Amino acid sequence: MHRYRIVFSLALAVLLAAPHAASAAALATTQLPRGIRPLHYDVALVPDAAAMRFAGRVAVTIEVERPTRSIVLNASGLAFSTARLAPAAVPQNEIAPARIDVDAAAQTATFVFTRPIRAGRYALRLSYSGAIGSQPNGLFAIDYDSAAGARRALFTQFEHSHARSVVPSWDEPAYKATFTLEATVPAAQMAVSNMPAAATTDLDGGLRRIRFATSPKMSTYLLFFALGDFERVTTREGATEVGIVSRAGTAAQAAFALAASKDILRDYNDYFAVPYPLPKLDNVASPGGSQFFAAMENWGAIYSFERILLVDPSISSESDRQRVFGIAAHEIAHQWFGNLVTMRWWDDIWLNEGFASWMSTRATQKLHPEWNTALGALRRRDEAMDLDAFHTAHAVVQRVDTVDQVSQTFDSITYSKGEAVIGMIEAYVGADAWRDGVRRYMKANAYGNTVTDDLWRPIELAAAKPVGAIAHDFTRQPGVPLLRVERSTCDGAKTTLALAQAEFSADRPDKAPRRWRLPVIARVAGNAPARTLVVDGKASLVVPGCGAVVVNAGQTGYYRTWYAPAQQAALRDGFVGLDAIDQLGLVDDMWALGLAGVAPIGDALELISRLPIDADATLWAEIAKRLQGLDRFYRGDAARQAHWRAYAVGRLAPVLARIGWHERAGEPAPVTVLRTTLIETLGDLGDAATVAEARRRHAARASEPDGYPPGLRKSILAVVALHADAPTWEAMRAAARAEASPVVKDRLYRYLASARDPALARRALDLALSDEAGATNAASMVGEVADEHPDLAFDFAVAHRERMDALLDDSARSRYYPRLAAKSADPAMVGKVRRFAEANVPAPSRRAAETAMAQVEFHAAVAKHRLAPVDAWLQSRGM
Repeated sequence: MHRYRIVFSLALAVLLAAPHAASAAALATTQLPRGIRPLHYDVALVPDAAAMRFAGRVAVTIEVERPTRSIVLNASGLAFSTARLAPAAVPQNEIAPARIDVDAAAQTATFVFTRPIRAGRYALRLSYSGAIGSQPNGLFAIDYDSAAGARRALFTQFEHSHARSVVPSWDEPAYKATFTLEATVPAAQMAVSNMPAAATTDLDGGLRRIRFATSPKMSTYLLFFALGDFERVTTREGATEVGIVSRAGTAAQAAFALAASKDILRDYNDYFAVPYPLPKLDNVASPGGSQFFAAMENWGAIYSFERILLVDPSISSESDRQRVFGIAAHEIAHQWFGNLVTMRWWDDIWLNEGFASWMSTRATQKLHPEWNTALGALRRRDEAMDLDAFHTAHAVVQRVDTVDQVSQTFDSITYSKGEAVIGMIEAYVGADAWRDGVRRYMKANAYGNTVTDDLWRPIELAAAKPVGAIAHDFTRQPGVPLLRVERSTCDGAKTTLALAQAEFSADRPDKAPRRWRLPVIARVAGNAPARTLVVDGKASLVVPGCGAVVVNAGQTGYYRTWYAPAQQAALRDGFVGLDAIDQLGLVDDMWALGLAGVAPIGDALELISRLPIDADATLWAEIAKRLQGLDRFYRGDAARQAHWRAYAVGRLAPVLARIGWHERAGEPAPVTVLRTTLIETLGDLGDAATVAEARRRHAARASEPDGYPPGLRKSILAVVALHADAPTWEAMRAAARAEASPVVKDRLYRYLASARDPALARRALDLALSDEAGATNAASMVGEVADEHPDLAFDFAVAHRERMDALLDDSARSRYYPRLAAKSADPAMVGKVRRFAEANVPAPSRRAAETAMAQVEFHAAVAKHRLAPVDAWLQSRGM
């Protein structure tokens, strides 16, 4: 790629290109020079959806803090036509800049004046135009079919750095301002923004001008606009009107999300003790999809793709309903953590995402305890630990300099490690002290910006414990602590543990361990827990009772646990009597230690083998996913894989047989979720009976509708698509073309990309780049192919890079391509990713590539060194 700098005269259009140049200047910080603060934006947009262009005007009220001859702001892809600056006190004294300097790679426009501008308040007025895109960033269009014909809707997605492509602005989170948005739109369509409409004027030509009320003080990335053939359903929660906006004809599908939003908002108003401050809270549903996000927390107008907001009675499952609730809870949490109080710079993005993830888990468990979702949070913690155990891991609080680097912060360390660290500290200080500290933080920083330590200080004051020191250990350095339980001695109905802190690493077994202060909770089943704080690597802990001791009881700690052989044997023998969350935590720790070569992987398999068929349904669903994951390491070795599958199917098929394929009246939700998980997992494992039954039900769907209920349709389709032959694949493609629902259509195209047959996978890749599947489906389809065929998908995407780039968010390309390769176990893929990154990604933005290479090397090492012990264990079991 390249970078260029252009100087235009005021009358000439200014077009800013996407940043991906490899020159030194392109790698400089993207932070704007200080000295000028925006106070208010008055924005007027005139979108032309048919032409995929828009015209814009903005009047920015700015405070110039010291004399300057230039004003620098962010702008990308905009063509300026006029620019004027006037003192707020003397608006008629307008002056035009002598020139506009554009740095395309830095995404800035500099307005240079012939004489210094004095300190004071001014209005900067700009007229400009820009493009409407086809990918979900900036202002973009989504095309879809409806009963009334083809339709086009417009939406915005500004996080993290895309407001500048629609509004010339100080597009950084610390530059908070108020916004008044005006839009001239077709009168027959609905326009939505952060605030309710304050004034509406009918115009000639079937147009209408809508002026929305002024927003609270907020960051640019939270501004939102949408336009389309929408309908809106509403309810009220206190002073707030809660709404779901979706395409015409789908209002009934919004009922669940609307009720969920109302319940969540009531809970959060109480928890934060700072009432939601806007008059409305909409969630706007969009057809289409993205590889990079599912929803966005725009203040007062959350944006979500339909597949995670609407509940379609023809295809939605119990898992979908729970996902709708969880994502809504995450985005509504952002209305406080992120919107009301915003991180100062992207280094602290985890303050937004980690807290919203934790708050979502907390709200879901509180409002829907019957869903038993705690074990799902444990899986997310495990995924974060897996990533955090590589040498490429980053700290939760991380240095961010460039736009590409911002893009790479949105990973499981930011979200799920952040969530886990918050959960650990809450467990350490107590729920009441934690909430008291959070309330202080909210009240002290409302409408402002913070850094991470601004959170720890009120928590520490509320708890009177060394929260900051513990939090620094977990947020300022990467890595996963390993707590070794070296000895366990029982005397007088008490167990004394000798604990030592090390570090768990997936790819550096000999590295010197970092140090953490570890809050530890340990418990013997049926007895009270004991707590300690491991400092300087050593501790002794006395636990009430004798027997199998679970260290990290309740699994609130962010660390792996290793047990000496005697303690490991006691846990194996007492495994059935442990709480489900501790059962899963033990399996996860032993599984990870086994794959890394730190402990025998047979220890984990022994625990799974002892799990009774009627164990906790959510636990079985999680165990199924772990067994499925190990199966992928056997790719390319059919004989050995068959032995492994015989064991995995032997464990899971009886569980499915017990609960059956048909939902029973009054059945607990976790059992309903388990059914779909088992069908999909057993199908993935190639279980002949499950594949045959899925095919039978799919073929008989018209004559036996009871065998093809909505809650099972996606699971059945997933199995049929995975094992499709050419005629089946073509039939599914025809169904996708004919499907009226955009959500179902998109899902069918993704299923076409999941085929295990390599020839069909190649056809899916070609289909992804055609016009048939839709512009926002292409990247997802290629990503779906990568799940089964990572080498094929990566090679295809790189070979068609020009076409792929047009279908990707420009700031996310540096992570998209490496992600396609990440599931490969072929050592040759490491060189491919390295060559791609060196040729196409600036050096400071190669984290995704480096992580992918580390994952490929790890997968290759597992296949080469860790499967033999699994084979030996299977042989010992007669398999």
